[in-house]
Amino acid sequence: MPGTLKTYKARGIVLNSLKYGDSAMVVHLLTDALGRQSYMVQGVRSSRGRGSKLALFQPMFALEFEGLTSSRQQMHRFREVQSGIVLQRMPFDVRRSTIALFMAEVLYRLVREYDEPNQALFDFVWNSVGALDSMDEGVANFHLWFLANLSRFLGFCPGNDYSADDWFDIREGLYTKTRPQHVSFMTQECTRILRDMMECDVRCLAEIGLNRTQRSAFLEALLAYYGYHLDAIHAVQSVRILQEVF
Repeated sequence: MPGTLKTYKARGIVLNSLKYGDSAMVVHLLTDALGRQSYMVQGVRSSRGRGSKLALFQPMFALEFEGLTSSRQQMHRFREVQSGIVLQRMPFDVRRSTIALFMAEVLYRLVREYDEPNQALFDFVWNSVGALDSMDEGVANFHLWFLANLSRFLGFCPGNDYSADDWFDIREGLYTKTRPQHVSFMTQECTRILRDMMECDVRCLAEIGLNRTQRSAFLEALLAYYGYHLDAIHAVQSVRILQEVF
């Protein structure tokens, strides 16, 4: 007896895709309606199938779709799927596509399947895709801005206000006037950059003047901050590529 089919409309961001058999793939999406979900896509790799659909499932591509769920099938499927944001730059610019790969891997590692839908997180990620694609200046700082502000939606952003010459205590999640006695803290320079990233509108990122050394040091500090709260950040492999590009 066939399972009960249900349809729904949703938006999603591609986090990861894996080849499945000769002509299918499994796509992991962060969705507005259902949180993170897995989708089986049949015929996408077949020469006789809908080859054009393969281009939709790149890291951080934004989709609008009609989904299908069945009581007999573990994974959801697409009834219809199309671009939700027509990307003009991200697929063709190595800096933007490298950042997109990093963003997708971070979200894939840190947002678990079967979590409750988080509309605020989804809106932040969806709007971040649009910002990365459209911004003219400040691209080199975008991954730092994204990672700093993502902490708001994962539950461990700084818990107090910054004052000049503060240190940031990673364990406590607080700005502090004195250097912490343990090793889990950000330098005063990285702490200032953290404040700047948390307060900066994404359209003004170019105004945060950082050189390559500063960006690298702050990224390491952010990864240490994430690693204290979420061990899965250590599995993110695209950090190395990011450091080579920026």
